[in-house]
Amino acid sequence: MSRIGKKPIAVPSGVQVTIKGSAISVKGPKGQLETRVPEGITVQQQDGHIVAGRENDSQAALHGLARALVNNAVEGVTRGWTKELEIVGIGYRAEMKGKGTVVFTLGFSHPIEYPLPSGIEAAVDPKQTRLTISGIDRQKVGQVAAEMRSLRPPDPYKNKGVRYAGERLKKKVGKTGAK
Repeated sequence: MSRIGKKPIAVPSGVQVTIKGSAISVKGPKGQLETRVPEGITVQQQDGHIVAGRENDSQAALHGLARALVNNAVEGVTRGWTKELEIVGIGYRAEMKGKGTVVFTLGFSHPIEYPLPSGIEAAVDPKQTRLTISGIDRQKVGQVAAEMRSLRPPDPYKNKGVRYAGERLKKKVGKTGAK
């Protein structure tokens, strides 16, 4: 039996959960999210908790996934999700252009403009080398952070580029001189 799937999800006060078939709508102080649950997984609300169950063992792989998706929606509408990126390199920086666009200067001949999707907010620190991405949808926040990182992934030789905050990199040794 799935250990994660068996855990009940506590519903905080101020959060409304509506279950209609395989669609679960979660509404909280930060916004509203809709999550779809795979077939064969049942979600029920019992005295302040949400419990995920499965019809038979053929859905065992999806049991924990469904519970995690609903839990992420509940956490998102109460606290929200954030990802932090660090920009490392001489002259590498990010700045906000209006509310919906981040402009990156990453050593290319031109600046890169990244339009933010709806529901995602970004904040750049005053040094312009740290970027915080936040929103209520965990998947969207992670996808935006991954796309921003892919604009200039960390170089294994110089360790320059865009990386997640706290990401540990292995630095490779460069060429050795001929003798």
